Amino acid sequence: MKIIVDTSVWSLALRRKKTKLNDSEIQIVDELIELIKEARVVLIGPIRQEILSGIVSKVQFNKLKKKFNAFEDFFINQNDYETASEFFNDCREHGIQGSHIDFLICAVSHNNNFSIFTTDKDFDNYSKHVNIQLHKVREY
Repeated sequence: MKIIVDTSVWSLALRRKKTKLNDSEIQIVDELIELIKEARVVLIGPIRQEILSGIVSKVQFNKLKKKFNAFEDFFINQNDYETASEFFNDCREHGIQGSHIDFLICAVSHNNNFSIFTTDKDFDNYSKHVNIQLHKVREY
């Protein structure tokens, strides 16, 4: 199964030194490395944008942009945007708020049978009301 890797996981892997990570965070980064090796990672444009946003140094920005050129953006279609809107409305009806990008991630995941790899606990709440699969770190 392909897996959408959320910004929270990428940030953990790219913006922190491994020596400053706790054991749980190291397992998450190691899992991301394995998923990349297995060619199972899916990247969508909005996540690419989130990853690259806020990088002050132009040199760092260009280095990171070059690294992410290895990943082609998965095409997001009209149905994905409509599903994201439905998910937003369904969750809001149950008192759960979320970002438009989060619900777009949920929709692309749902519509393409991808799972989502994230450290963002909001996705646990979404999964109670929308049909998404969350990827967990595997035991080796």
